[in-house]
Amino acid sequence: MKRKIRVIGCPMDLGQTRRGVDMGASAIRYAGLVEELEHLGYEVNDIGDIYVAPRSKDQDGVNEKLKNLPQVHNTCVLLAEAVNQAVQSNSFPLVLGGDHSIAIGTLAGLARHYSNLGVIWFDAHGDLNTAETSPSGNIHGMSLAVSLGYGHPSLTELYGAYPKVKKENIVIIGARSLDEGEKELIFEQGIKVFTMQEIDRMGMPRVMEETIAYLAHTDGIHLSLDLDGLDPSHAPGVGTPVIGGLTYRESHLALEMLAEANIVKSAEFVEVNPILDERNKTAITAVELIQSLMGKSLKPQPVFAEQVNN
Repeated sequence: MKRKIRVIGCPMDLGQTRRGVDMGASAIRYAGLVEELEHLGYEVNDIGDIYVAPRSKDQDGVNEKLKNLPQVHNTCVLLAEAVNQAVQSNSFPLVLGGDHSIAIGTLAGLARHYSNLGVIWFDAHGDLNTAETSPSGNIHGMSLAVSLGYGHPSLTELYGAYPKVKKENIVIIGARSLDEGEKELIFEQGIKVFTMQEIDRMGMPRVMEETIAYLAHTDGIHLSLDLDGLDPSHAPGVGTPVIGGLTYRESHLALEMLAEANIVKSAEFVEVNPILDERNKTAITAVELIQSLMGKSLKPQPVFAEQVNN
C-alpha cells in the first residue's frame, strides 16, 4: 500500500504586489515534482489549482492596509476545504504557492483535524504583522499572525474557530528581516525563533534537534517553507529576497532531519517567482527540498508498516 500525497496548487499573488509568484506552482510542477515523488514510491494525486479571483484594481480606504482582502479570504476558504479533504482521504497535503498568504487557508484546513497543531515556519520573515503594524498592507506578511488569531475577523475566523495554532506550537527558522511590530509580538507572546545569527552560532543540526524536541507535545506538524528563507544565491526567484539566508546544504539537512523524525504531516512551499528566477533554479530547488522532506536519502529505503501488513 503506497503512501499518498495530494498536490494542491494555489497560484495566488494577491497577498503582495510583485507579479509572477502566481506561476510558482506551475514552475514547481514543471521541475518534475510528481515524477520525483512517484520515484520515491508515493501515490501522487495532483488535483490542480485552486481558483483565484482577479486582484482589486482599486483599494478603498478601509482595505488599503489589507490589500485584496475579499479575494484573499475567498481563495483561502477554497484552499482550506481542499486541505481538509486531503486529510480526510488519508493523504499528505502538499500545497504549492503562490505567496505566503495561502498559509491562512492551509492552516485553517488543518485545524479541522489537529487540536494541538505544530508549525515549523522556514522564512526570512516572521509574517507576524497586522494591518496596524504592516508597512505595506500586504497580507502575505500577516499570515502567521492571522493563524494565531491576530488580525481582521474575515481572516482570523476563516473556516472556523480561531486561533488555528497556539503560540507555544510555533518555531520560526531562518528569520533575518523582522519589522518592529513583529519583534514586539514575538517578545510578548514568547514565540520560538531561530534567527540566522543563532543558526550560524548553533549549527543547523542543533537547531533542528531543539525544534523537534520543542514540538514533541503537538499532535501533528505542518511545514510552511518560504523559498526566501534560502539565500538568494541558491533561490534567486523569490518575491522578497534577503541576503544572508540558509545555504542549500543547511536547508536539505533540516528537511532530512524532519524526514528521519517522521513528524511532518503536511507541507507548503511558497513564493517561487519564475519571472525573477534563473532557468527555473528556484523551482528545481523546491522540488529537491520536497524530496528531502519526503525521505529521499542515500541510505536504503525502509520498509513501511503498511507494506508489511499487506
